[in-house]
Amino acid sequence: MAGDGRREANAATVLRTVLDHGPVSRSAVARLSGLSPAAVSRQATDLTRLGLLRELPEPAGSGGVGRPQIPVDLHLGTGGGPVVAALHLGVPASTLALVDLRGRVLARRRHPHAGIAPDRIPGAVGAELRAFLRRYASGRPLLGVGAAIGGRVDPAAGVVVRHDALGWRHRPFAAELSRALGGPAVRLDNHARAIAQSEILFGRPAARRSLVHLFVGNVVDAAVGLAGVVHRGPGAAAGDVAHLPVPDSTAPCPCGRSGCLEATASNTALERTAVRRGIVPEPDTGLVIDAAAAGDRRADRLLRERARAVGRATALLLDVLNPDLVVVTEQASVLEPSYLEEIRGAAIDHSHVCDDPERIVSPHAGPATLPVAAGTVLLNPLFKRPLETVGELLRGGVFH
Repeated sequence: MAGDGRREANAATVLRTVLDHGPVSRSAVARLSGLSPAAVSRQATDLTRLGLLRELPEPAGSGGVGRPQIPVDLHLGTGGGPVVAALHLGVPASTLALVDLRGRVLARRRHPHAGIAPDRIPGAVGAELRAFLRRYASGRPLLGVGAAIGGRVDPAAGVVVRHDALGWRHRPFAAELSRALGGPAVRLDNHARAIAQSEILFGRPAARRSLVHLFVGNVVDAAVGLAGVVHRGPGAAAGDVAHLPVPDSTAPCPCGRSGCLEATASNTALERTAVRRGIVPEPDTGLVIDAAAAGDRRADRLLRERARAVGRATALLLDVLNPDLVVVTEQASVLEPSYLEEIRGAAIDHSHVCDDPERIVSPHAGPATLPVAAGTVLLNPLFKRPLETVGELLRGGVFH
């Protein structure tokens, strides 16, 4: 690799090394990354000039002979560094957040969609996000907006190709959101891929080797990552597991078959059953989880039924792909570890290749998973191509 390509690759290596090990001295970055001290110095200078790194004060008591080892770290939002606006657009509500370069949530707000027609959601959410940013991002360098949504998404075009629950087809959501906000860069992706990428960027080391991510919400979908890259496939259609068969399930599906994963385990299916059984008065997964936490055995039993169904589907994914890590985003198991144990138990019972339940985990960010993932949609290209990406944002007038 020569010229600008080498410079970009070296800058990405330095930035990622500081992400993993910072605060860290330049000499340690050279040792950890395999780059020469001169290359590290050049790239650290460039990244500092762009506002992505900052030098920290020399540690107290670090006197001695020779040149002082001044540590560098990511320039975080709490210290005046750049931030990313994050939007997860769900069916009942959106989550708005402000995220720093380490994927840490600095501010967050939930915006319900009750009473808003699906066609009007982009404008309504854009107005809410604009107000949110005026309050929480004022005076901070804003890199842009990362947005995540369920369904089939074409990230390159910024288009929601299909979202059945909202009735969207070929919706240019990224462009609509950018217009509503007054022009900042908006990067869009499917939420299952976004969570998988956030695990690779900020989560457990095993995720960088290989992972499968299974998302169970109102929409059920999945993502596969190999060697740090999340697979999209032709037309960015990879990850559609809504109709994956769940062993022993007889739940009817709108597709005409029975036992499909989304029809068996989605929030919609859970809520319908909970209302029918008299567990909650209205369809709301959060109410079912609250009822279980308050000691309602019927709610607990229903959540465990779903967890075991998710575990049986997880076993199929394990047998086909045999990844180093399976990340399951399912609301109850993220909040209560005993439901994750149900998923693990059912998966191990049904898998033919996996006998290690520790390979099945909840997302590293816990309850902040969705806003962190949305922010990662923009942060991931930044860490892969920092000089080019910041240059694009500078040309768009967003990074300031």
